[in-house]
Amino acid sequence: MKVNAKKIVLKFLKWTGIFIAFILLLMFLIPLLFPGQVSEQVKKIANKSLAGELNFSKSKLSFFTHFPSLTVALDDFSLKGSAPYANDTLLAADQVAFGINLKRLIFDNEVKIDELYVSDAFINVMVNEKGEANYNVYVSEDKQPKDPNAEGPAIRLDRIDFENCHIKYNDLSAKMLVDAHGFNYVGKGDLSEDVFDLQTDANIDSIDFSYANTYYLQKKELHADLITRINTNALSFILQKNELKINKLPLEFTGVFTILADGYKIDIDAASENTTLQDLISVMPPEYLTWAEDTKIDGRADLLFRFKGRYNAANNQQPDLGFTLKVRDGGIVYKEAPAKLTDFQMDLAAFLPALDVEKLKINLKAFNFKLGDKDYFTAMLQTRGLSTMAVKAKVKGSLDLKMLDEAIGLPNMDLRGSLRADITANGDFNAEKKLFPKTKGGINLQKGWLKTDYYPNPITDITFVTNVINTNGTFQDLKVAITPASFVFEGNPVYVNATVSDFDDLFYDARIKGELNIGRIYKVFKQKGLDVTGYAKADLTLKGRQSYATTGQYSKLNNKGTIVLKDIKTTSELFPKPFFVNEGYFSFHNEKMNFDKFTAHYGKSDFAMNGYLLNTINYFLESHGTLSGNFNLKSKLINVDEFMALEEGENTDRKPEVEQVKEQNPKMSGVVAVPTNLNVSLIANADKVEYNGLVLDKLIGKVAVTKGKILLENTTFNIIDCNVGIDATYDDENAMAANFDAHFTAKDFNVKRAYNEIPLFHDLVTAAEKAEGIISVDYQIKGDLDGNMGPIYPSLKGGGTVSVRDVKVSGLKLFGGVSSKTGQKGLDNPNIKDINIKTTINNNVIYIDPFTFKVAVFRPTIKGTTSFDGLLDIKMRLGLPPGGLIGVPIVITGTHEDPKIKVFSKTGQKIEEAQYNEKTNTVIKEEKRENPAKDDSGKEVKKDKK
Repeated sequence: MKVNAKKIVLKFLKWTGIFIAFILLLMFLIPLLFPGQVSEQVKKIANKSLAGELNFSKSKLSFFTHFPSLTVALDDFSLKGSAPYANDTLLAADQVAFGINLKRLIFDNEVKIDELYVSDAFINVMVNEKGEANYNVYVSEDKQPKDPNAEGPAIRLDRIDFENCHIKYNDLSAKMLVDAHGFNYVGKGDLSEDVFDLQTDANIDSIDFSYANTYYLQKKELHADLITRINTNALSFILQKNELKINKLPLEFTGVFTILADGYKIDIDAASENTTLQDLISVMPPEYLTWAEDTKIDGRADLLFRFKGRYNAANNQQPDLGFTLKVRDGGIVYKEAPAKLTDFQMDLAAFLPALDVEKLKINLKAFNFKLGDKDYFTAMLQTRGLSTMAVKAKVKGSLDLKMLDEAIGLPNMDLRGSLRADITANGDFNAEKKLFPKTKGGINLQKGWLKTDYYPNPITDITFVTNVINTNGTFQDLKVAITPASFVFEGNPVYVNATVSDFDDLFYDARIKGELNIGRIYKVFKQKGLDVTGYAKADLTLKGRQSYATTGQYSKLNNKGTIVLKDIKTTSELFPKPFFVNEGYFSFHNEKMNFDKFTAHYGKSDFAMNGYLLNTINYFLESHGTLSGNFNLKSKLINVDEFMALEEGENTDRKPEVEQVKEQNPKMSGVVAVPTNLNVSLIANADKVEYNGLVLDKLIGKVAVTKGKILLENTTFNIIDCNVGIDATYDDENAMAANFDAHFTAKDFNVKRAYNEIPLFHDLVTAAEKAEGIISVDYQIKGDLDGNMGPIYPSLKGGGTVSVRDVKVSGLKLFGGVSSKTGQKGLDNPNIKDINIKTTINNNVIYIDPFTFKVAVFRPTIKGTTSFDGLLDIKMRLGLPPGGLIGVPIVITGTHEDPKIKVFSKTGQKIEEAQYNEKTNTVIKEEKRENPAKDDSGKEVKKDKK
C-alpha cells in the first residue's frame, strides 16, 4: 500500500509538472505566433478610436508583464489632447498595456481588448474658461447595425488598472483644481455593456483640492471602495456603495452624476456621521497633524456635504453647494497641560446657491468652549450675501492666554496675557452704500507677551484697548478708538494712540512713535518662503479729515513727523521680483509726504529719487485712492525686461490669476504691468535702459504714470550712436497684452547698424539689409504688443518719412533683377542721395508713396506696397535720358528673396491686408494671392496669355 501510494504521488507530480511546463510553453509560444497581427490590430484600434496624436517607443506581447493576462505593452507612451489643447500632453506613461481576450485570439483569430493597464503615468486633464476640454480624444463610431459575424478590433474593458500615477485636473471654467500623486486604481466590470456595475478600489498617497484659488485639501491620503452603476447611453453614474476615507475621516457618498453635452448634472450627498473629533481633525493641513498626535481630543462630530444642480458654462448655470458641521462634547488637552479646554460645541452651516458668492449664507449658531474653572468663550455669526452682507454676530469671552496656550498647545508659540472681549453687531455691511452694522463693544488685552521658536527674544508689555460703537448702522456713525496700543521689542518701545470716526468722511487723530528692527521682529512671525529685513523709525502726528486733502483744505490738516527706512524688502502683486529700499527718509507736512532721500533697487535696476507725494493718507484709507506726486529720478541702469508680469522671480505674493496665466504660457515673459492708482510724473535721467535686447543710453525726459498708462514726453536717448527723440503712450491690457502709440525721430544714423541692432527697424525697412550709409527717420506708429513685449505686426498703423542722405545699396536682389532685365548695369548697385521716402503702415502692409532718385543717367520712380511677410508689389518707372522724359514701366512682384521682374508690364501682385481684431489681439484672416492689377485709370490689366 505504501509503494502504491508513493507511485500515485510521483505519477501525479509528473503529470502536474508536464501540464505546468506545457502551459509555460504556450505562454512563450503564443506571443511568438501572433505578434504582428496583435500589433497591427492595436494600431488599427488606436487610429480608428483616437483623435489625439499618439506615440510610443516599442511594443511587446507577453503573459508576464501583467501575469497571467496576455497583454500588448506600449513603452514610453504619450497621447496629446483634443482642441484647444492639441499641442499639450493628455497622457504620458512609462507603459500602457492592453489585455487581449485569449479565447477570441486563439479560436476566432480576433483581437479583443478587455483590460487596460497604465503605470507610472502623468494624466493632465485641462478645461478652459469656455468649458472646452482636452480629453475629447475618443472618436465614437456611427451607430449602424452590426454584422454578428464580422471580424475586427473592439474594446471590451473588464478591468482598468492604474499604478503609481499622477493625475492633475485643472478646470478654469469651474475654478477647480485636483492634483493627486501616487494614484493607484483598480476598476472591474463589463464596460462593454450599456449598463454595468463598476467595482472600484482606489488609493491616493497625496491629494490636493482647491476651488477659486483656495485649498480645501492639501497632501491628504485617500482610500475609496466604490460600486458605481454606469449607464453609457445616458452617460450617468449612480453611486451605490461609495465609501471614502480621507486620512482617518470616513465618508459615504450617494447620488447620481450625469454628463451632458453642454455640462453635467449632479445630485450627490456626502456624510460622515457620529465620527470622532480626532478623525475630523486628521483632514486638517499637514502642519497640524503632528500637533494632533500629542493632543488628547474628545468629542463627536457630524459632517454633511451636498452638491446638487446643473452645470452649463454657456448658460451660466451652476449647482448648489451645501455644508454642515456639528461638534458636541468636545475636549482638548495638549500633553500634560494643567488646564483643559472643555464643553467645546460648534454648529456651522453654509449654503452657496448656484455657486454664487453674492447669495452665500453662513450660520455659525454656536462656537463655545470653557477653559479651566472660570474662563470661557462664546460666539455666534450669521451672514447673508457679499456685496451687501447682512450680519448678526456676538462674541464674548474672558481668557487667560497662557492657560489657553498650554491647553491647546499652540505650535511654535508662547503666549501670555489677559484677554477680554464683548462685541455685538446687527445690520447690513455695504462699503459703496456706506452701511455698517449697528455695533457695540470692545477688546482689551493687558500684560501681553509673545515669543516664538523662530527668535530668542519676546515681544513684551503688549497693551491693546479698542472700543467700537455704531448706533445708526452707517459709516458716518462708526467710531473706533485705540487708546492705547503699545509693545516693547528688543528694548525699543512702540506707541500708537488713535481715534477714527465718521467713516463716511473719515476723521483721524493718531500719534505713532517708535523704532523697529523689522528683520528681527519678522523672525518672530517667520513664514516659509519669505525673507524680510530692514529698520524703521517713526515719529508721526496725524490729524484731519479725509475730505480736507481731496478738497484742497490743506490748512486744516495737521500731519507732521518723520519716517526713516533702511534696507527694507517689499513686494507687489504686480511684479515678479521684490523691491529693496536701501535708504528712505520721509517727512510729512500736511498734504505732502516728502521724499527727502530715497534709494532703491529692483533686480539689476537702481533708483535714486527725491520729490513728494500727495494724498498719501487718503490713499491708505480708501481702497480706490490715487497717489499723486512729482519726482526727480536718477538711475545707472533700468532693466525693463525684469518688470514683465510673467518673468521668473521670487515674489510669492503675485495675483493667483497672474500665476495661472504664467502656467498656461510658460514661454512668455508677459508685459510690464502699470499700477492704476498712481498719478505721478518723473523727470527721468537714466544712464542706461535695457529692453528686449536693446540698450538705450542717456535717457532723459519726462515720464508720467497716470490711470494705468505710461506717458513719455520730450524724451531722448542714444542708440547706435544716434540721438533719438520720442513721445509715446504705453497701456497694459492684461498680463499678456499691451498697446503703444509713439512718435519718434532719429537724425543721421548708420542704416547698417540700425538694421542689425534694432528689431523693429529691421522689419520696417527690410531693404536696409543691403545698404550702407546715413539716413534719418521721422515716424508715428501705434499698435499692440504680445506676451513677450514684441510688436504684433498686423496691428501696426502709422506712417512717416525716411530721409536718405547718402546710402550705397549693394547686392539687393530687387535692383540686381531690374538691372539684369533691362540690361542697364548701372542700376544694380545704386548710390542714393538726398531723397525723402514717405510710407504708411496698415494691417501688415507697408504703402510706399512715389519717390524719384538719380542713378547714373537714369531717373527711377518707385511706388507700391510690401508686407511684413516679405511680399512685393512694386511699380517702377525707369526714366531714360535725357532727364527721364521717356520711361519704361516695370513691375516687381514675388518676395525680397525672390523678386519677379516684369518689364513693360503693369500686372502686379495684390497683397491683402490682414484682418486684425483689436479687442482680442488676434489676426482673423490673412490672405495673399495673385490678382489682376489695375492701371492708373482703374481699369483691370489683363495678363499675357503666355
